[in-house]
Amino acid sequence: MEITLTTPALLFPALSLLLLAYTNRFLGLANVVRSLKLQYVDAPREPLRRQIQNLRQRLVLIRNMQAVGIGSMFGCVLTMFLVYAGLNTAGQLLFGASLLALLVSLGMALVEIQISVDALNIELDDIEDAEAQRQNALRSS
Repeated sequence: MEITLTTPALLFPALSLLLLAYTNRFLGLANVVRSLKLQYVDAPREPLRRQIQNLRQRLVLIRNMQAVGIGSMFGCVLTMFLVYAGLNTAGQLLFGASLLALLVSLGMALVEIQISVDALNIELDDIEDAEAQRQNALRSS
């Protein structure tokens, strides 16, 4: 396969949007962490502790997603330089590595989404437990 300068450049819009999405997830998570900290300081409860563990996992994943995504973009830029310098074989190998890094980053994103769903299930379980306690209190009074 022949790689031209435009081949790795085609990934720039996708990688830029992907990194923007990762950054938005990180910022949203940062706000949740700050809010959860205030709730936990006021009233430490088991569901909040579970949420904190969940958030810690997600933060590590998002950091790694961003790092691997940036590595993929870096590889694309370096590929363009190598092709420009006439080192097509090295450029092809690096471009392949960049694509693999992108796949790894997307895989991490999938895992992070699954952990995010677990966090929502913790919230839903807490709501159901609170409702069950309320119903039991109404029955016993």
